[in-house]
Amino acid sequence: MPSSYVIGTHFEDLIKRQIASGRYSSASEVVRDALRLFEEQEELRAVRMEQLRRQINEGKDSGPGTPATDVLNRLETKYSR
Repeated sequence: MPSSYVIGTHFEDLIKRQIASGRYSSASEVVRDALRLFEEQEELRAVRMEQLRRQINEGKDSGPGTPATDVLNRLETKYSR
């Protein structure tokens, strides 16, 4: 069953320009292509979020951190010689 959505004049004009360019033959083709790209983007974002969560957990599991002041003091000592 076809659906109807209000997308505003900006996107309506974009769709019309794409059809006029000959790249697409209908508004439905433009919308389907845009939704495919959106779907791919969402899938990539989900993968990136999972990677980030995994890296955060790896960091947590690696043990206690070192205070930044300790690191900076060691670097200062090392390079001030």
